[in-house]
Amino acid sequence: MAIAVDVAKDPKAIKSKFIGNFTKRQVICFGAAAATGVPFYLLTRKVIGTDVAALLMVAVMLPFFFIAMYEKDGVPAEQYLKQVIIMKFVRPGIRRYKVENLYEQLKERESKEKEVEALEAKRKKWKEERLAGFKKAAGEEAGK
Repeated sequence: MAIAVDVAKDPKAIKSKFIGNFTKRQVICFGAAAATGVPFYLLTRKVIGTDVAALLMVAVMLPFFFIAMYEKDGVPAEQYLKQVIIMKFVRPGIRRYKVENLYEQLKERESKEKEVEALEAKRKKWKEERLAGFKKAAGEEAGK
């Protein structure tokens, strides 16, 4: 007669138990839930009634239960939530490949050079007109 024993495929998936069938993490989270939920209930039951206080107590305790029990692919809840927040909000969703378009750069440089030439020609024309005005004014003064 053979004894059949179930063996886990992955030995790393086996977690050491602390109290009963709970790990240290679960015991700490359940203790934190009780430490926040029970005083919340005791302080609010006279003000808002026992039914509403009990429901709010459960709502206050749920995040602790979530952190204690939820695990995805061996990653605890808080690390998983951190990764999701970084992926969705911190880093961009679509990283675009940016190409340096040399043709556009050459076109832009050429247009800037034309603009500089036009400004230089305008300045030269303005200087010539101003110089002509001075010569004309000097000629009129010499004639008086």
